[in-house]
Amino acid sequence: MTSPAQPPAGVGPDGRKLKLLAVTACPTGIAHTYMAAEKLQQAAEGLGVDIKVETQGSIGAENVLTDNDVRDADGIIIAADKEVDLDRFAGKKLLTVPVADGIHRPEQLIAEVQNAKVYSGGGSGGGAAGGSGGGGAGGGKERSLAYKALMNGVSYMIPFVVVGGLLLAVSLSLGGHADAKGGLVVPEGTFWFYVQKLGETGFKLMLPIFSGYIAYALADRPALVPGMIGGFLAADATTIYGADANAGFLGAIVTGFMAGYLVLWIKKVKVPKVVAPIMPIIVIPIISTLIVGLLYIYLIGQPVSWLFTQLQDWLNGMTGSSAIVLGAIIGLMIAFDMGGPVNKTAFLVAVGLIGTNNAVMGMAAAAIPVMPLGQGLATLLRKKLYSQEEQETGLAALFMGFFGISEGAIPFAAARPAQVIPANMLGGAVAGAIAGVAGVEDSVPHGGPIVSLFGAISGALMFFVAIIVGTLVTAFTTNALIAIKARKEAGKAAELGGPEPAMAGVGAGAKSAGTATAAAAAAGTASPATPSGAKSAGIAAAGSTQSAEAAPSDEVLSGYLTEQTVKVQLASDDKEAAIREMANMLASTGKVTDTEELVQTALRREAQGTTGLGEEIAIPHAKTDAVTAPIVGFARSSEGVEWGSLDGTKAKLIFMISVPEAAAGDEHLRILALLSRKLMDTGFRERLQSAPDEAAILDVLREIQ
Repeated sequence: MTSPAQPPAGVGPDGRKLKLLAVTACPTGIAHTYMAAEKLQQAAEGLGVDIKVETQGSIGAENVLTDNDVRDADGIIIAADKEVDLDRFAGKKLLTVPVADGIHRPEQLIAEVQNAKVYSGGGSGGGAAGGSGGGGAGGGKERSLAYKALMNGVSYMIPFVVVGGLLLAVSLSLGGHADAKGGLVVPEGTFWFYVQKLGETGFKLMLPIFSGYIAYALADRPALVPGMIGGFLAADATTIYGADANAGFLGAIVTGFMAGYLVLWIKKVKVPKVVAPIMPIIVIPIISTLIVGLLYIYLIGQPVSWLFTQLQDWLNGMTGSSAIVLGAIIGLMIAFDMGGPVNKTAFLVAVGLIGTNNAVMGMAAAAIPVMPLGQGLATLLRKKLYSQEEQETGLAALFMGFFGISEGAIPFAAARPAQVIPANMLGGAVAGAIAGVAGVEDSVPHGGPIVSLFGAISGALMFFVAIIVGTLVTAFTTNALIAIKARKEAGKAAELGGPEPAMAGVGAGAKSAGTATAAAAAAGTASPATPSGAKSAGIAAAGSTQSAEAAPSDEVLSGYLTEQTVKVQLASDDKEAAIREMANMLASTGKVTDTEELVQTALRREAQGTTGLGEEIAIPHAKTDAVTAPIVGFARSSEGVEWGSLDGTKAKLIFMISVPEAAAGDEHLRILALLSRKLMDTGFRERLQSAPDEAAILDVLREIQ
């Protein structure tokens, strides 16, 4: 007999049917994401529980949980190995576990979430990066907390960058004119003068907001004041205490984390009960503001000023050097910190030489727009690497770049400094060097294409060539570095987490940001799947270059799998022999130049972690120049091949994917995601098992497109 304290499975404490929500996500967003969702749904159905599962896969978030879903839910399960935003689940019982738990113990998770702690909000984000079940929203690592804080600051900063930059751009274009003494000037007292001042105000608030909300994400409201004041010091130290340079957005990152972690530490100090009520509103803000402010002034501000002076002296001593070398150095410095001491040093040296050597200002003017133009172009070239918010910011950055407002690139540099800053510097150096060797001159202290429209540029053609080439270099380098980072993370996830079936060296690429994930993921923002399901979400939304309708009738998966690469029955009964047999089958296409190397590459991947996914499925894969073009093979085994799958099943449905070193891109990741998702469909697997011959198998596989 069931006691009142232990209601039947599937029944909530009030006697009604239990309603649960779940989010599944793995680092590469491919098979494990969908396997966990499938297992949770199957377990819930067996227990008589209503469940809705949101999958955050490489083809976007699908079955997205709504506010109404959350309101009515009795509990939420987060089965994820990457950042998941938890704020929307505040006030609900929340259980955070690794994605593998969603696959291997879904029934236990449904039981555990009923006794989980209520999530109060303000946590470090989802993703149980190791760790077991346990109640509450735990599971986040300190690195995840820091990343979430950084992306929180970026998110709040973006509107100030966009509004400030666009108002400045509009005021300059519609109300400004060239002035030899002051660059592009908007006459005082006019309508456009006040529009310009509003834009400048947005920029003044940008870094305090950035720093403040980094601190806020780390330590909540008490950290907001020291974080914002620290950010203001980073933005305007020259007027506050007479420093020679501002630390810019890099300084704001430092003050934000300094304030946040300092407040976290102060919160741990035990105080008398009589003092406790005033700690968060008086004591903590005052003490932390004094410490952050004074540490900044004496330990950060003074060294920055010294650096500024040394850089200026050094650069002034180089003005007689080779034009191409000087242009490259000017471009590097302009692009490094977008308003910080290094940028300002190069700019002020160039401004100081107007009238005596306008060529130095020409180098700076060519480099100034490269950062926002390059980052904006990068978001257009590979949208899948960026969240929706980043794509919108990219459009604004393009506009700002035209008007020489380099701050338009700051949100991108803040979110991914290791990828964006080097790309910016490389593009800036190229632009500066081209302008230098071409003898481009600028007679006003401003940069960007707009100065040419005002007649301030000598050598306008090469000025635009310098900007265009620098922009292309920045855009392509940024996307390449982001993709490389994503592939490395996917590889590490495969090594540490087991059989994630991502092709070796291929990552999911997104925010964060998380954003930035965070940065995503960093970061990415995805929309719900369209009614047509995986086909439209994976092919149309991902921008496939070949539609399903355009595919020849005997081709599957964009032509990577054909009747020539399908085998009804494998002769081999062990993993190595099966891989060798499938490699020989792929070699029959003429796209394999070294069959043995293909086999060894696939076996090395197996040594990192089995590609046996469970459910009688295996997807071995190899990234090697032993193949000249991407190819996919499929074979069945009636007895099954021992593949080391975590659920103990032998592999009876085996796909082998092989791609050249240079061909591991978004298209192949898309195909792998679609394949993994479709294989979670029990009916699809049954049809694949029962198809009598190669042609029938191919007809079933055609459902994936």
